Amino acid sequence: MTKQRDIMRAGLIGYGIQRSLTPAMHMQEGLAHGLDYSYELIDLNERKLGPDDLESLIVEAEERGFCGLNITYPCKQKILPLLTDVSDDARKLGAVNTVVLRDGKRIGHNTDWWGFAQGLTRQLPDADLTSVIQIGAGGAGAATAFAVLEMGAKALAISDIDQTKSAELASLMAGLFPEACVEPVRELSTSVEQATGLVHATPMGMDKHPGIPLPADLLRPSLWVAEIVYFPLDTALLQAARRRGCRVANGGGMAVFQAVGAFSLFTGLEPDVSRMLGHFEMLTRGGGEVRLQSA
Repeated sequence: MTKQRDIMRAGLIGYGIQRSLTPAMHMQEGLAHGLDYSYELIDLNERKLGPDDLESLIVEAEERGFCGLNITYPCKQKILPLLTDVSDDARKLGAVNTVVLRDGKRIGHNTDWWGFAQGLTRQLPDADLTSVIQIGAGGAGAATAFAVLEMGAKALAISDIDQTKSAELASLMAGLFPEACVEPVRELSTSVEQATGLVHATPMGMDKHPGIPLPADLLRPSLWVAEIVYFPLDTALLQAARRRGCRVANGGGMAVFQAVGAFSLFTGLEPDVSRMLGHFEMLTRGGGEVRLQSA
């Protein structure tokens, strides 16, 4: 007699996400656990919707029996008022990337910061965290800032095209990590010159947002560069950084480990990290430097 498999539905809400590998990672891991796991892309761009439509999209997911939703740009902060509760991490960060839908409740979590920390540790295990500059102060930026400070960064300078956002995030992180020096960037070139590492936490470099977030001539061999964008995996920033001798960490680590955390929250099962890393590397083979496993 064939065992009846559980049916689970989840999805990802974001803008311009057609190349996301999150559905493949979730469904493959679900299959390995014997689940009938459906994971959908809810692309605001494809559906001609915006962040103001989040409420209706969550209601739609609830009506269809979804167990959870992942949330990405530009909704990680805008979703907060729509939730019934948030985890301690998500509350501290003011950003949510994972929502568990269960028993009429919407519980927000943040698996991004842990995912970024895991990816950076695996790809650049000896990264000098003495002085880090971060470009981006949105929902993803809150997670990466928290991650590098949690990892022991002594100084963090935060830059954003919206100077109010960079000042607010710097103030938030300074309160959470009073032993570190956290400040908004006043002069980008000076901050990059003084930094030992650079974290890029904006959508720039994604298919729908091509470009590089700073002048390439500011990059130098002694500066490590970490990216959050992973589609494409080998962004223009990483290409420019490697040409200038920088050691780099692509966005794949954050992509895999946030998925590891989200899968566990959605299903209540313990994912196989090595299997998910291997699957991601298979999916991205030929797309740049993708080694994420520990040496």
